Amino acid sequence: MKLIIAIIRDEDSEFVSHALVSADLRVTRIASTGGFLRKGSTTLMIGVEENLVEKAIQIIRESCAPPKDPAQKRATLFILDVARYEHV
Repeated sequence: MKLIIAIIRDEDSEFVSHALVSADLRVTRIASTGGFLRKGSTTLMIGVEENLVEKAIQIIRESCAPPKDPAQKRATLFILDVARYEHV
């Protein structure tokens, strides 16, 4: 099991979340702020089996609009190993 933490721009959050859910991936959305200009961002937490990591990354890449500023990134992704998880 892997946990993908994706930090994306607010304007992309609805498109990315919808695309991931449409692909039967579970997503938790958290409003966040960060960066030099303190622009709004959204943090997505996506729990996936290891064989679905690349699919999730591809969906995120395709769902984020190109940035207006070439120096700006579309998303920052962290992929973490999950030792254990439970539904309670």
